[in-house]
Amino acid sequence: MGKHPMLNSWCVLSDDIQLALAQSALQRAAETIAKQAETLAGVMEAGELSDQGGPDALRLLAAVVRSVRPMQAHVGHC
Repeated sequence: MGKHPMLNSWCVLSDDIQLALAQSALQRAAETIAKQAETLAGVMEAGELSDQGGPDALRLLAAVVRSVRPMQAHVGHC
């Protein structure tokens, strides 16, 4: 496998599979960020953390993150 087994394994995947995996990872990351923003907004609304307009801003962030769809990226960097 060599010194960089993950890189070697990634490079043997087809461009379509690399793209699908990357898009899936991006989608999961976006959902994680959105959920964390909503959780933090709830904490602020419950008075456990100083508010100052944060809940609305965090919910806006969550909506924006969820609305962004992965672009058809160029792949094949191996």
